[in-house]
Amino acid sequence: MTKKAKVVVGLSGGVDSSVAAKLLIDEGYEVMGAFMLNWDDTRYTITDEMQWIKDSEDAHKVAKTLGIPFEIFDFKDKYFKRVVDYMFREYERGRTPNPDILCNREIKFDLFWEEAKKYGADFVATGHYARKGQIDKDGQTYYRLLSGVDPKKDQSYFLAQLNQEQLKHALFPIGELEKPEVRRIAKEADFVTAEKRDSQGLCFVGKVNLPDFLRQQLAPKEGDIIVIPREYYDRFEAPDTFENERQRLEYMGRTYHYKPEDGKVVGKHQGAHYFTKGQRKGLNIGGFKQRTFVIDTDVVNNIVYIGEHYTHPGLYRSALKITNDELHWVRPDLALKPGETMDVDVRYRHLQPLRKARLHQFDDVLWVEFFEPQQAIAEGQFAAWYINDELIGSGVIS
Repeated sequence: MTKKAKVVVGLSGGVDSSVAAKLLIDEGYEVMGAFMLNWDDTRYTITDEMQWIKDSEDAHKVAKTLGIPFEIFDFKDKYFKRVVDYMFREYERGRTPNPDILCNREIKFDLFWEEAKKYGADFVATGHYARKGQIDKDGQTYYRLLSGVDPKKDQSYFLAQLNQEQLKHALFPIGELEKPEVRRIAKEADFVTAEKRDSQGLCFVGKVNLPDFLRQQLAPKEGDIIVIPREYYDRFEAPDTFENERQRLEYMGRTYHYKPEDGKVVGKHQGAHYFTKGQRKGLNIGGFKQRTFVIDTDVVNNIVYIGEHYTHPGLYRSALKITNDELHWVRPDLALKPGETMDVDVRYRHLQPLRKARLHQFDDVLWVEFFEPQQAIAEGQFAAWYINDELIGSGVIS
């Protein structure tokens, strides 16, 4: 008799991972459930509830309903070092991190897999709305990261930093389903999680007041909010010609270096590192006919620059760059060599509509050139690129 493959499922206490575990049992796998305890500090969450306790209890109840073993994996210290510290460093630099992507790369498909192997696991599984495929090429197997079938729930973007070894041992059982079907299966199985609302906020932390959260390590410091008028951009004329392709891309992806004398002080803030490009809430200023948006932050001089209306020129760029040390190919066989280009679809925020773009690889940097200008591209965010429904690479925006 062939031995069943063993899967450790990350039971989060939500409906998606609950159904993932059931589907794997139905497919004939030997299944074990595990809850990842990564955060238990409620000082900075919007509610005072110890949400992880309720979530772990719900996860345990689902495991009992399914009749599978259940464990709690404690990753609190490593989560703080690998994810939370990273967040603080990025905000301190004036960049906008995505902790969910780091959480998947560092915790769910790294630490979790290492722990699961101690229990004899062949795979780990999660409730992500994504799919996995594989292709044999030149005598080697490559694993493919595919979008989830439900376009409203597709979570492939959050998995954009996974590597081939991580994908090899990963399963995404609900990737072929839409959310209503997942709810229906959970209800029929009488899971306590069947009607539970989806989790929101930071990965494993929950909903937080971000400035309060960042104040753990980034002290408040009053600074100016300066509005930049549209006329500021009249001084920048496009060159008639460019010496080379790289110079053209650098012009398309240029960022403006604002100075206080370029605009007018219209308010105060408590720390430039608490703000990100494109942000419109939390500025607490009035006197404008149209909404105002953050167009840049200067964390060295503690200044927040804003522009009026979503069409403000400071919000838009036509290209972004990713340095080679922050470039990642999910499909290494498709990685570009210097001088090569590739047409792809790109997103730099979760569930953002895919945008047509062209990749340009140089010796030290990858340029992503959009076919139309894009709004609020922020350094520190992850850009991910697709060919059809396959996510093939990603990187941190410089």
